[in-house]
Amino acid sequence: MSAPAVGPLDGAREQLADAVKLLGYDQGTYDLLATPRRAITVSVPLRRDDGSVELLTGHRVQHNFSRGPAKGGVRFSPDVDLDEVRALAMWMTWKCALVDVPYGGAKGGVRIDPHRYSTAELERVTRRYTSEISPLLGPDRDIPAPDIGTDEQTMAWMMDTVSVAQGHTVLGAVTGKPVSLGGSLGRASATSRGVVHNILAALEYLGMEAQQTTAAVQGFGKVGRGTARFLAESGVGLLAASDQHGAVYAPGGLDVAALESHVDTSGTVVGFAGAEPIDGAALLELDVDVLVPAAVEGVLRADNAPRVRARVIVEGANGPTTPDADRVLTDAGCMVVPDILANAGGVIVSYFEWVQANQAYWWSEAEVEARLAERMRRAWHDVRTHAAAHGITLRTAATCLAVERVAQAHQTRGLYP
Repeated sequence: MSAPAVGPLDGAREQLADAVKLLGYDQGTYDLLATPRRAITVSVPLRRDDGSVELLTGHRVQHNFSRGPAKGGVRFSPDVDLDEVRALAMWMTWKCALVDVPYGGAKGGVRIDPHRYSTAELERVTRRYTSEISPLLGPDRDIPAPDIGTDEQTMAWMMDTVSVAQGHTVLGAVTGKPVSLGGSLGRASATSRGVVHNILAALEYLGMEAQQTTAAVQGFGKVGRGTARFLAESGVGLLAASDQHGAVYAPGGLDVAALESHVDTSGTVVGFAGAEPIDGAALLELDVDVLVPAAVEGVLRADNAPRVRARVIVEGANGPTTPDADRVLTDAGCMVVPDILANAGGVIVSYFEWVQANQAYWWSEAEVEARLAERMRRAWHDVRTHAAAHGITLRTAATCLAVERVAQAHQTRGLYP
């Protein structure tokens, strides 16, 4: 009988437990950091276009706000459940602390397949969900952002719903908005740019030249597509890419610009004339230097990790590697750049957007990208230095640094009597 699958919340709590042990904290500190401060589950009734009514379920979890208001995305996916949202909120807390932005972690979602609904139906879902969780929201309370299945239009609807309830426009209520509604230049590509900053830093550390390096990217959505483009611009040869429909592979390298044009036309990487089709799961096991899992959590597991041949894994998605797989990859000498470091570019520029909205003063795209690069370089240096000093993995080092910062903030503030 095979072992039961480890869910994202189990994995997140195991990572926390390892960090708490290394930091010498007690059980009470672990319990406090393992448990969200607030979690709400709401009913989201939807009137369909045909007049029928469907009941959906939504969640919002605020894991921690010792360092500032809660921050985290909202996803629309048929796989959304409360434990997944709890895990993602916890990872957001560590991510914000690691890159030193003054937020705690949050996450939200609605259990829905957005591809099965019209734009008008998705607007009604978004507005009703926002209304139901609105007591938690606000630029000094909890600031949502896009995630899987949501985009800048979703954020515009959320911002408008909050604003209508308050009687005035609240630009800082969400991030990831359209630029015309107070969004930040550079926000849409920020996560992808952060991933590539980490890839290039890892290659430099390992003495590998970008122009002589190959990569595969799992996921061709918000994060994966931009990562593929920026890798190509950096001279890295992209051999394979995938989405939820399938994968394509070109031993001589994909023409990323042509692949993007094909996806714009067809909606999928499948059928791209410049490559051969391969199984999506096989992409993870290709003989490449860099693997970027940029889709969903739990794709690298104990069963397939022994077949991974990449020398470097940079986690564009949240929680793509289970703890068992992490141990296998570490034993094999693979460098894993963890999600809370690798994909933190999004929350960094979300912070920049929030700052700009609160000041009503917007920066140029060059300013945003320069500030992002500086933050990513600093975070990479902190994690790499800590890992080397203590003989631990990058993931453990990143989690320890983040947990320590959150715990110190909590201890300094003290418990309310």
